[in-house]
Amino acid sequence: MPQVSVTIAGKTYRMACAEGEEGHLEGLAAAYDTRIEQMRTSFGEIGDLRLHVMAAIAQADELHETKRRIAALESEVAMLNSVNASRDERLERIEARLAEGVQMAAERIEGWRAA
Repeated sequence: MPQVSVTIAGKTYRMACAEGEEGHLEGLAAAYDTRIEQMRTSFGEIGDLRLHVMAAIAQADELHETKRRIAALESEVAMLNSVNASRDERLERIEARLAEGVQMAAERIEGWRAA
């Protein structure tokens, strides 16, 4: 199992990850480190543990909001798919009636030709 070293708030951590996930883990750690540094700039030195907790809660809040937005979009897609399915059914009925009308007209025309 591969291992990577990441630095968060000036401290280096050695972490294991799945094969091929090294860059992803490093990117996540870098984003978290950036979040902590932004908070340190905003709030000053309030303690590493507090900064880590605040950064984790901020990221958890973003994740929660993202999940909420995805659920709303999934609902909207399901509703649109339902509307489209209903529209497709109506279109099929209209096309069937139109085909019947064309068939009847063709039969009348043929009937007139034969007469």
